Amino acid sequence: MIKSRKLHIITCLLMMLALLLLLLSQRTTEEAITYFPPDSSISFSAVETNLNLLRETGNDQYMVKWTAGSGLDKEIYLRQDVSLLYMDGRLKGIKGLWKESVKDIELEVVFEESDSSHFQAISFHHGEIHYPNDEIKSIQRMSNDHLYVIDSPHTALESFQEPNSHMQQEWKETIDKTTSQQLQFAWKDWIDTGSIEINDYDLYPLTSIIQFQEHPISGLSQEETDRIIGQLWEGLYKNYILPIANQSKTNNQIMPLILIDKNNDHLIVLFTNEANQLETLYQQLSVEN
Repeated sequence: MIKSRKLHIITCLLMMLALLLLLLSQRTTEEAITYFPPDSSISFSAVETNLNLLRETGNDQYMVKWTAGSGLDKEIYLRQDVSLLYMDGRLKGIKGLWKESVKDIELEVVFEESDSSHFQAISFHHGEIHYPNDEIKSIQRMSNDHLYVIDSPHTALESFQEPNSHMQQEWKETIDKTTSQQLQFAWKDWIDTGSIEINDYDLYPLTSIIQFQEHPISGLSQEETDRIIGQLWEGLYKNYILPIANQSKTNNQIMPLILIDKNNDHLIVLFTNEANQLETLYQQLSVEN
């Protein structure tokens, strides 16, 4: 009787351990974006990020719809999209989704805000394709959108991407100037703290790196640039996105700054973590790495 009970207890403990290991394995798989060599036989049929003003909600507030998504013509082993939203240069939200054996990913958030602002969203769309003999390849694309919302007591609520009136142009210049001053002040502090020789680098705010999807980094091929950007998102996801996404809310962190060495030896990413402490990522750009 005692032996039978001990055997039962041991069996239950082993089952619980196996279940725990399985859950940890699934969590590890889910919470990672990993760059693999590109698969030229598969491409996205659609990728998009959209920001739209919905309506006024009263009390000087309004609602904005933020969506992102991507699609393929067939299912692949793993799909993952992540989208970052910034409001006047500060992190407003992070939204991501991971799925196995699917074609499409759709993300949607509706949020309430007030005051005139510039919203910017950038998304990374990623997929893994697994072949026999443990061969793994990947696909990737970026998409983005931005929206100015003018919420003034003197005019009706409105939004635009590019100004088409003198008043909209004035609002854009005012918002851009204020945002730029805040960003430049923070970035200069980060650079000084890191004792970085600024003249050795080209500087890019995170939302601007989508330009490298169509235009390679100076001195590099598009193929080399795609690899670097894929590895950059891998590092961002692990060190910047996940820790913040696991918090109940963001701390309105300043947008990360990416510094690319003018000799194309390495890049540096400067950002503040979930505790608003400065962190630095360092990525070699050579093919060997």
